[in-house]
Amino acid sequence: MSLAVAKAEVFQQDYAKQFMWYVDEVGLEVAQRFQTSLDQTLNKLARQPELGRLRHFRNLRLRDLRSYQVVRPFQRMLVFYRVSGDVLNAVRLMHGARDLRHRLAEPPGD
Repeated sequence: MSLAVAKAEVFQQDYAKQFMWYVDEVGLEVAQRFQTSLDQTLNKLARQPELGRLRHFRNLRLRDLRSYQVVRPFQRMLVFYRVSGDVLNAVRLMHGARDLRHRLAEPPGD
C-alpha cells in the first residue's frame, strides 16, 4: 500500500526554482525529465518510505527528517521528507552539496 504524498509549500517553491533553473540553463526537455525523475522518486518513497536516510539535526524543526536522492540522472538533488500516519510529507528539495543543516531551516531563495 502506498502512502499519500503531500508537498509542503516550501517544497513546491524549491521545486519551481529548480525547474526554472533547468529551463533557463539547459532547456525545457531537461526540466521535464527532472520533473519525471522527481515524480518517480516520490512514488518510490510513498511505497517504501524507510528507504530514506534518517537525518540527525540539532534543530528541533528538522527532527524526524529523512532524505533520499532523486533518481538518476538528478541524484545530486535530495528530497527531505517525514512520514506522518499514512502520509509522506515532502518538506524540502535541495542540492546535496549545500550546507544542509543551515539551508533546511531557511526559506527557499535565502
